[in-house]
Parts: sequence; C-alpha cells; structure tokens
Amino acid sequence: MHTYERVILKLSGEALAGEQGYGIEPAMIQSIAEQIKDVVKLGTEVAVVVGAGNIWRGMAGSSKGMDRATADYMGMLATVMNALALQDSLEDIEVESRVQTSIEMRQVAEPYIRRKAIRHLEKKRVVIFAGGTGNPYFTTDTTAALRAAEIEADVILMAKNKVDGVYSADPFKDENAVKYKELSYLDVLKDGLGVMDSTASSLCMDNDIPLLVFSITEEGNIKRAVQGEDIGTVVRGNS
Repeated sequence: MHTYERVILKLSGEALAGEQGYGIEPAMIQSIAEQIKDVVKLGTEVAVVVGAGNIWRGMAGSSKGMDRATADYMGMLATVMNALALQDSLEDIEVESRVQTSIEMRQVAEPYIRRKAIRHLEKKRVVIFAGGTGNPYFTTDTTAALRAAEIEADVILMAKNKVDGVYSADPFKDENAVKYKELSYLDVLKDGLGVMDSTASSLCMDNDIPLLVFSITEEGNIKRAVQGEDIGTVVRGNS
C-alpha cells in the first residue's frame, strides 16, 4: 500500500471543537495528536494548517459591519491559539513540533520561513502553520494550498468533522445526496461543491496537488488517509 511521504493536514477550527461546536475540546485535540503521532511513526513528514472557526470567523464579523481586513486579522490570531494548543498536545506525547506563523510573534512561535519549515519536516518534526497566509481576504483553505505548493507536499488531507467526503448536495438536508469517490478540481469549481473556496481550488489545480476529503471523527482515519486507503473523496487536477 502506498504511503504518502509528505502531507499537509488541513484541520478546521470546528474539528478542534469536537461535539461542543466552539472553543477547544481537550479530548478531541488529544485524539488528533495521537493520530498524528501514528502517522509520524510511519516515517511520513507532517505539516498541519489550522483554521479558527471554533473561535472566530472573519466573514461572520464582517457581515455584522466590522471592517473585513480587521475581522480577518482577528481570525489569523485565533489560528495561533489553536496551533499552540495542538503543539502542546503533541509535545505531551513526545512528538517534536514547531509552530510557524505568517504574522510575526517571536515570543510564541517561529516566523514562517519556507526553507526552515522543510528542514524541520526532514528532521521528522511536525510543523504547524498558523496565521493563515498573513493576508486578509484569504481563507485557511488557501493557506493549505499555498503551503502545500511551497513545501511540495504529496497531498492535502482535508479533515472534516461533519461529513466523510464530498457530496452532490448537503447530506444533512438532502437524503438523495450522493457521495463522490473521485472528482476533478474543474468539477468542484463548475458545480460549486464547496469543498474549498475557489482560490484554494484553483491553486491546487494549477499546481497539480491532490486533495483527500475525509472524516476525522473516526479514530485512525488520518493514518488510513496517509496510507492511501479508500476513504473519503479524492479531488485531482484532471479526472
């Protein structure tokens, strides 16, 4: 079975919130850390991009009249909180990790430096990318696509806590929704499937980075995804 050598794990903020839906659920973050440890044991290099929907959503803030750039910067700062919580859980189970942030805050994290990130990965350290891209108007999905291109990751593993793949419609609202096994980025963009935003999808398509959308709620799924098991939905450049 093929095992990916270098992966980007995209964790939404909601994935860290667990059942409560907001904040950081310690049991959930510990489970994710344990699963990452299993993947590191395989010899796979792991980088993580964390969202912040469990703490703050820039779009929600701007929809209520807040300046969009300010709302987005607040979201970027919230990703740092999630990254530090994940790092703490990883270090607790003796997995070496580094947090790199696009917005400089030297007291808590390293600044994002591409070559340094790659060096950490080569030394089998888990690198957690926080602070989004460092720019407003870009989502953490776009951050995952950008970092994947920069570090030449083999795949983006998009961990979801509500769905186990990509569906033709919202499976919670439409009982006829069909789960796709494989899609192309063109399909995603054309049909507006909402896997990731259009900027991120285009970036992945242009750089030929495959995406695997799967459920994180089932224990051991990150390892299954890394080993290329048939879970979730694969999105490729051309299918």
